[in-house]
Amino acid sequence: MSKSRRDFLTLTSLGILGAAAVSRIRAQNLSTLPPGAPPAFGAGPAFGPEVSVNTFAEGEKLVQFSLADTERAMAAATWRRTLASVYERRTGPRKLPLESNLAPATRWDPALPSVNIVVQHNRFVRSKSDPGSLPAKDEDIAFAPLAKLSRWIETRQITSERLTRIYLDRLERFNPKLRCAITITRELALKQAKQADQEIADGKYRGPLHGIPWGGKDLLDTAGIPTTYGAEPYRNRIPSEDATVVKRLHDAGAVLIAKLSLGALALNDIWFGGQTMNPWLPEEGSSGSSAGPGAATAAGLVGFSIGSETGGSIVSPSMRCGVTGLRPTYGRVPRTGAMTLCWSLDKLGPMTRGVEDTLLVLQAISGPDAGDAASVPSHLDFDANRTVKGLRVGYFPAWMKERPATEVDRAALETARKVGFELVEVSIPDWPYDCLNLFLFAEGAAAFEELTLSGGLRELKAQVPDAWPNLFRQARFLSAVDFVQADRMRRKVANEMARLFGEVDLLLVPSLRDEMLVITNFTGHPSLTLRAGFVEVQQARSDWAPDPARPLPTFATPRRVPHGVTLIGRLFDEGTLGTAGLVLEQAFGISGERPLGF
Repeated sequence: MSKSRRDFLTLTSLGILGAAAVSRIRAQNLSTLPPGAPPAFGAGPAFGPEVSVNTFAEGEKLVQFSLADTERAMAAATWRRTLASVYERRTGPRKLPLESNLAPATRWDPALPSVNIVVQHNRFVRSKSDPGSLPAKDEDIAFAPLAKLSRWIETRQITSERLTRIYLDRLERFNPKLRCAITITRELALKQAKQADQEIADGKYRGPLHGIPWGGKDLLDTAGIPTTYGAEPYRNRIPSEDATVVKRLHDAGAVLIAKLSLGALALNDIWFGGQTMNPWLPEEGSSGSSAGPGAATAAGLVGFSIGSETGGSIVSPSMRCGVTGLRPTYGRVPRTGAMTLCWSLDKLGPMTRGVEDTLLVLQAISGPDAGDAASVPSHLDFDANRTVKGLRVGYFPAWMKERPATEVDRAALETARKVGFELVEVSIPDWPYDCLNLFLFAEGAAAFEELTLSGGLRELKAQVPDAWPNLFRQARFLSAVDFVQADRMRRKVANEMARLFGEVDLLLVPSLRDEMLVITNFTGHPSLTLRAGFVEVQQARSDWAPDPARPLPTFATPRRVPHGVTLIGRLFDEGTLGTAGLVLEQAFGISGERPLGF
């Protein structure tokens, strides 16, 4: 007997057995059950389309789990009565829409029950450095860090209106080249600037952000102003309310000057208006997804910006564009009114031209909000004058010897030793950390389910294999069991990080080391990325998977670009990150260098 003949007879027999099982279930449904008989799985009405053994045979390849022939036959014959009904919420007949602002019932809490949060009180001490006299040239003013801009406004050496006009002019001049701003809010900005000047003149100074022009990643809702998510289906979306972070910055007296670009739906640096470019190397993208905040801050087009991170979206553009990015502890900054990509991962944070700047902004936007179930009360203990001597900085010796580490990373480690940090060699287990990204793909696909099911994803500019349209569709086939197992692994990794921070106060790591990007985003630890030096590149860099059909530009003469290192801190200990970062920033001595042509 041929193999195909044997297989046919086997599958046919199993199919008959499966059909018999269904008949028995159907008979049980029609019979009168005795009082008190509980409901049984597989005893309800049939639901959904017919499936076959071949359906399961092909599906097994997706989830990498094999069934025996008899098991496959039973699964196919009974699927419509056992599990198909779990999709009724989405497929009907009793469809149930889920509001875009509806978060999951369970939430990630980065604070383990066995770990005490070290920061127990609030303290904020700014640096005492003299900002000096106001520069004569507008471009020198524009590139000044927030710490100086705020002092000049406080002492009325410059008005908010003049500073706002400087940035508005620069945005209109350089945005066509960088494509970093989606909407320039000129009318609102000038209104807010004039109000700030009047309040300051009346002695009602609100604090270090008063009168400072800023730009927000265009996933932060702004009342009456488009918030597009960088994606074609949302380019005409106009919210009725401000995001909580926007409200808090308005309350601090900051001046909203632009909605800055992001890769569509917070992925990389391509949006419906094109690709956002790096001011230091305009032939390459700025990286993402906080592409606009990185480029605009580096080019001196805003006083500071707000970005967001789910899996590297503050760290990566800060690294490439040579700015300082602070990714806060998960839960410190509320995300109410911000686009959701992943409920258990999304974080909002400042991107600036100096370390102290990030803490000035963080202080204004921290604190819980009722609209974000994951936001929690927290303390911020920052003293710009605190000594770092004795602080234990962990580093991974092997990581410093291999890519993506460079001579800049190794020199930064030596600088840390020279300024008084105690360097401690550390290690972590060799686990499959990328498995945690199941959360990223599953939550992202859930957040944009309607866009996926309606076909709206087809409107996005990027349709390559590593863009959201393909990934969200593929995520529909992820295993729910593996999602739960990834959740358990996440707790295991969090326990490992708690052990690590029992040995050190901080970690110093190559910014783009994949393991640490994944680990710390999933455990919720804060990070500070700052420029540490410069490297030379002979080819433009990209966030996107290589595409032979679209090779990246190469350079006969190597190009000099900034390179940053990243500090990882304990949960809710951004103050120590800031203190350490300030000392390193001063020791590196390069924060004042800026891109040519801007």
